[in-house]
Amino acid sequence: MSTPQSILRVYETGPRVVIGFGEGCHLGELDIEESRKEISQLLKQHNSQVLAIDLTGVQVVPSAVLGLWASIHRNGVAVHLYNASAELREVLEITRLSQLLQLKDGHP
Repeated sequence: MSTPQSILRVYETGPRVVIGFGEGCHLGELDIEESRKEISQLLKQHNSQVLAIDLTGVQVVPSAVLGLWASIHRNGVAVHLYNASAELREVLEITRLSQLLQLKDGHP
C-alpha cells in the first residue's frame, strides 16, 4: 500500500490549506487515519479555517474519505471541493453532503 505522503499533496498552507492528489490517484489507497492526523496537524499548525481540496483527475472517492471530509467540517473547518467530477457531484447531491462540502470550480 502507498504511504499517505505519496498520495496526499500539500499545495498551500496558511489561513487556507490546499491539498490535492496525484494524477490517476486511487483514493482507496489513502490511509484514512494517517491522513486525518496529517490534515488536522496542518489545520491546527496554521490556524486554518478552510480546507480546499483539488480533485482534478480523481474519478472515485470512497465513502471513508467522504466521511473524513465531513468530520473535518463538523470540527468547524470549511471544506471546499474543487473540480469534482460529474459523478462525485451527483453522489454529493444525493447524499446531501453538498450541503456540508462546498463544490467549486477552477483553481483552488
